Amino acid sequence: MAIPKAEELGVNVAREPSLMTGAIPKKEWMDNPVEFKEGNFCYPAKQSIVEYHKFPNPREWSPTDDDWKLPDGWEDIILNGLKERLDKFRSLKVFMDICVRCGACADKCHFFLGTGDPKNMPVLRAELLRSVYRNDFTTAGKLLGKLAGGRPMTVAVLKEWFMYSYQCTECRRCSVFCPYGIDTAEVTIILRELLHLVGVGTNWILEPAANSNRTGNHMGLQPHTLKDNAGYLMDDIEDITGIRINPSWNRKGAEVLFITPSADVFAEPGIYTFMGYMLLFEHIGLDYTLSTYASEGGNFGLFTNNELMKKLNAKMYAEAKRLGVKWILGGECGHMWRVLHQYMDTMNGPADFLEVPKSPITNTVFENAASTKMVHISEFTADLIKNNKLKLDPMRNAHRTPTWHDSCNPARAMGLLDEPRYILDHVVPKWYEMPENTIREKTFCCGSGTGLNTGEIMELRMRSGLPRANAVKHVEEKFGVNTLSCVCAIDRATLTALVDYWTPNVSVTGLSELVGNALIMDGEKERETDLRFAPLEGMEG
Repeated sequence: MAIPKAEELGVNVAREPSLMTGAIPKKEWMDNPVEFKEGNFCYPAKQSIVEYHKFPNPREWSPTDDDWKLPDGWEDIILNGLKERLDKFRSLKVFMDICVRCGACADKCHFFLGTGDPKNMPVLRAELLRSVYRNDFTTAGKLLGKLAGGRPMTVAVLKEWFMYSYQCTECRRCSVFCPYGIDTAEVTIILRELLHLVGVGTNWILEPAANSNRTGNHMGLQPHTLKDNAGYLMDDIEDITGIRINPSWNRKGAEVLFITPSADVFAEPGIYTFMGYMLLFEHIGLDYTLSTYASEGGNFGLFTNNELMKKLNAKMYAEAKRLGVKWILGGECGHMWRVLHQYMDTMNGPADFLEVPKSPITNTVFENAASTKMVHISEFTADLIKNNKLKLDPMRNAHRTPTWHDSCNPARAMGLLDEPRYILDHVVPKWYEMPENTIREKTFCCGSGTGLNTGEIMELRMRSGLPRANAVKHVEEKFGVNTLSCVCAIDRATLTALVDYWTPNVSVTGLSELVGNALIMDGEKERETDLRFAPLEGMEG
């Protein structure tokens, strides 16, 4: 579906009627039904994919239809599911009860900033669930109904849930500013779980999750395809450096199991990040292996429900145990690290069969990973640099003037803030920060995470990504920035589309790609190009 040109959309975001420009809704928010039209919703999951997951109510349906073919008694299914989760997760009940509707979160959400839709304010998005909670689970709601902010579960409410739970990337920026610490992302996760109980989900999430369950990765790549694709990248490395690297696959007894997003082996610009990993491991002589079975760090279960998240996450531990490694090193992936740091121990751990990670190169013990037994590639690389274990020439990245995008999940969910910056200081001649209120724990989202990186909602993605794009444009105009670097596979894909649209002179890289460019390999030939075969001198962008 065609979307407006950037100049036109930028004006529309600023001038279209919304609360930000003074427009006032003519009806109460409960009385404004959602309207589904091509371009503002994600395509529903295919019947075959729902059947594969053994989820309820598999069928062919469309959000634009009046009849969503819901199962008999679907209202009770939803309410019973909500009761189960209120009993199971004390945090959910707290989030339902303590919000005072102060609005501190309202203008912190990139979807609200990009659409001006009041229901995209995190406080009101949570109210979509909270109103049903009040109606059926509080005394005031049972007695007073709408006067107490309650409303019954209806088809209109269900459609509203579907619309707005998929206009939230669960980035958790709103939670940083909430004076009560309400995590609206957790509310969105529950909304999606409840929708799946009656067979309402999106294909862009469930199909990659099915692929991951079946083949070990979101792309559905078979073991031989993974190895072949990696081999092609090793050919490129040899052409660039003169060095032949032969990655280790499925090797029992290796010290480290390396797990990265499958897109790093298959899709641009992630493939250049993968080349950077391989150069780094060759440079330091790391005893590692990759797996063709646990070939995906990402976890689309995070965007679906807790049980699927647990199931997909388990494969990493299971493969580490099968191969007999000591610990796990993880690549540049966002939701991989959200799941790891917030859920892994309670879902699949503790991994007592693994050792507390210790770098075989520097002897640094990563105490922060004492329980999970997994270390982020940026932590590992920063430690190597700090201990003078890498030969680096930052001038090989002189054609790049980067800025740093704090990917939401590694930054906000695991606190990976300083290590990437430390690496940048050593692998590029200079780089620049975006404005203070758009980075670190306050970072703006790419606008397309949690399974929203799908083509049918491209205009919505460009709207929600505009706050991040504006910050990039600021440093591009002020400092001549031509590169946006990050440590997330989804970001590398979605930010590429975003900057192509809003700031087309800026390209997107993974951090390990810049490391790979800067590494001085033993026995290498003279470098004439970077990992993208772009000449090191006189290169644009």
